[in-house]
Amino acid sequence: MNWRKFCDDFVLAGKGILLATKEKRFWYGFVPSFLLFGILINLLSAGFSKFELMGALGFPGCLRIIGDAFLNIFGINKIFLDWLPVFFLCLLQGILIGLIVLLWQKKRENDADNLGKAGIITGLIALGAGCPTCGTTLLTPLLGAIFSTGGLALTGVISTLVTVLAIMIAVLSLKRLGVETYVIIVNEKYMKKKEAREKSV
Repeated sequence: MNWRKFCDDFVLAGKGILLATKEKRFWYGFVPSFLLFGILINLLSAGFSKFELMGALGFPGCLRIIGDAFLNIFGINKIFLDWLPVFFLCLLQGILIGLIVLLWQKKRENDADNLGKAGIITGLIALGAGCPTCGTTLLTPLLGAIFSTGGLALTGVISTLVTVLAIMIAVLSLKRLGVETYVIIVNEKYMKKKEAREKSV
């Protein structure tokens, strides 16, 4: 592996993400996905018990639980070491979705033939980043049944491993999408300058 190229790609990806933040369409994808994933992960942090509680409490109670999950995104009423990886993952997920929305719009405008292909690739990347807490929640009953008392400890280890894996996938996905965003935005600016020069001649 060429480590210099690998690091250079991360630098370009960072520049691409910074350029993307100047586009409104990036925020149209980032804000809803960041909040949605954050609320969902915090609701599922204790399995399905919060959903059962929401069903028992009715509409006002549901709003209160969802409000608490919203506050948990920003570390309110959360243990710091539990909050940090979840917040970081939600942040990465939000940036990924924001880049996907932005790239989809730009590809639709500039390259209609490759739109379907790009949609499939970016969809897979988004799914690859995934939701580790959701996956772990589904594994909890199975692990508890197989390993009995050791199931909860094993679930905690797997939850940590899945979270780390999800963050790694998200970072690598960001590198790829960030570089593509950088290339498209810089090329778009170059073409606009070129057109302006040609019109002025």
